[in-house]
Amino acid sequence: MGSLLHITNGDCFTQRLNTLKLKGDVITWREMLCEGKTLNNVGSESFWKTRFEFLNKHYRVSKSSFIEKTLKEYRSLCNHKQQNKIVLWFEYDLFCQVNMLAIISWLKNNRKYAEISLVCSGKVNETDKLFGLNELSDEQLLKLYETRKVLTQDDIEYADYVWQLYCSDNPIRLENLSDFKNYQFDYLQDAVNVHLHRFPSIKNGLNDMENNILQLSLDKKPKSRVELLKTILGNQGLLGFGDTQYERAITRLKPLFASFNPVKLTLKGKNIFDAKTNYYSHIQQEGIYLGGALKYNFLFNNKTDRILKL
Repeated sequence: MGSLLHITNGDCFTQRLNTLKLKGDVITWREMLCEGKTLNNVGSESFWKTRFEFLNKHYRVSKSSFIEKTLKEYRSLCNHKQQNKIVLWFEYDLFCQVNMLAIISWLKNNRKYAEISLVCSGKVNETDKLFGLNELSDEQLLKLYETRKVLTQDDIEYADYVWQLYCSDNPIRLENLSDFKNYQFDYLQDAVNVHLHRFPSIKNGLNDMENNILQLSLDKKPKSRVELLKTILGNQGLLGFGDTQYERAITRLKPLFASFNPVKLTLKGKNIFDAKTNYYSHIQQEGIYLGGALKYNFLFNNKTDRILKL
């Protein structure tokens, strides 16, 4: 059988996985590499220094909290050297897929001897709805586990390659990928596409996520900021973001709101949403990264579905 190690996508699922009583130790990957600058050398001193600086600046994560929650768990992963079978538990969304790529890149360099397999939740049967791991029954999780995909060396090399591109300073390289179907990552192509739509659009200077926040504000007419946040979380597509990430986005868009009780856009906010005016020069900030690329150094052309470098 060989010794087993499970790497999960977060604390909530780690708790759930422990109730399934599967053999093996469990490590939780506590990061959100879909936001902020990333370096391709996962686990290096410069990698963690860059991540801490981002989390400290934008989410007020203290050094002690970062060490306790993230680095301690990473060191535990480093110390688990004897397991020759490693199972990754991740989901279909961008948040999970980016973390998954980083971990596979690390395993490629540090656990060459291990068999790596992937349990990835998403579609169940023929329904269009995509499910997170915690939305599945124990029976469904065990079935996913039994039918998990053992990654080939080609799969591992490809995941590492996509990670290198994600960390590069030019997202156009990611845009040119076209061979996803040759590898065992069912949701990676959609996640990469969602990532590319996070660059500001030519039409109004806001990206897909920011435009979605304005659209939900207009369409759903939330009664409060709390209700707006709940509405966004339930209608976010394939991003997989949490409330703290959306709180930051709402704050960024605050000048476009006349009120949050109830939620109302200003006339300027409506005009920007309707692409009658452009918000790029107002929302543009220095030093904001998506992977290795500066967010505001590129524009997304919705008509051609292509990225343009400024």
